[in-house]
Amino acid sequence: MNKNFFAMNTYISFTIYTDVPESVLDTVEAEIKDLESLWSVTDEGSEVYRINHAEGTPITISEKTAELLNFSLKMFEQTDGALDVTIYLVLTAWGFTTGSYQIPSEELFSEKMQLIGADKISLSGNILSMQSGMQLDFGAVAKGYASDLITELLKENGVTSAVFSLGGNIQVIGNKPDGSDFRISVQHPGNRDSLGILSLSDSSISTSGTYERYFIGEDGQQYGHILDPKTGRPMISDLTSVTVVGKEGKLCDALSTALFVKGLDGAVQYYQEQYDSELLFEHEGFELLLMTEDGEIYLTECLENCFTAAENYRDLPIHIIRR
Repeated sequence: MNKNFFAMNTYISFTIYTDVPESVLDTVEAEIKDLESLWSVTDEGSEVYRINHAEGTPITISEKTAELLNFSLKMFEQTDGALDVTIYLVLTAWGFTTGSYQIPSEELFSEKMQLIGADKISLSGNILSMQSGMQLDFGAVAKGYASDLITELLKENGVTSAVFSLGGNIQVIGNKPDGSDFRISVQHPGNRDSLGILSLSDSSISTSGTYERYFIGEDGQQYGHILDPKTGRPMISDLTSVTVVGKEGKLCDALSTALFVKGLDGAVQYYQEQYDSELLFEHEGFELLLMTEDGEIYLTECLENCFTAAENYRDLPIHIIRR
């Protein structure tokens, strides 16, 4: 059973192999559109729009938005600010939210940077307070969080075998009907074909990179849409793509962006440190597939036997990241 539709600013597709009523997918679509109505930055009726125009007045937010924001604030702390949901104003200054790309003037840039920083947000239960002029955008975490909610909803309705995609976020439930793993293609960030296949079951997969959204400035340089929240400038990374695999879509989604910002050494260090920190106790761990600017692949050891490079890329160097 299949269903495809557009929501949350991306194409969404479902394939369910379990024999369940078609109404299950109608329920799923309705849930995703309800979440979109909460978290859309541009919809004037959304909760995020209301938050962004509260002008510094404390505001009561819904349980789902409070949970998503609380998770985002924790990830801000745990990634040393590499994941920051307050970066929207600077993204807009560069034109990434409007498509009117530009290198912002230093005056505009400096003005917007004064309003960036998730550490300026106060969340007490469902009461949110933030500085007047600040704006939230959950683009780096919302689809992963939605993926978790939809997985739970499908399982509650008896689904034991399924795969669905929310843009760059893919979720597989159980195994394929024949008992084998699902085969998930990972895109080559430069050539747009398949870099290789990950064989997985019961997993979330999220990929980030600047290869899909970028512009060439008047200075001839390429500027990608993933910004370093500490500088507000497009990230110049030694990575071209970051794929995170785990049990939680929200964690994979957040980390695929944050670890791109951290670069190769930072991503490897963060992966290794998860086993010595409170991060592992809050979540179920994660694995990485990284591709560098010089065309090399880095795989964490748990994915070593799960990844098969596509024929065109079998000669690429593959490095295994050990714990």
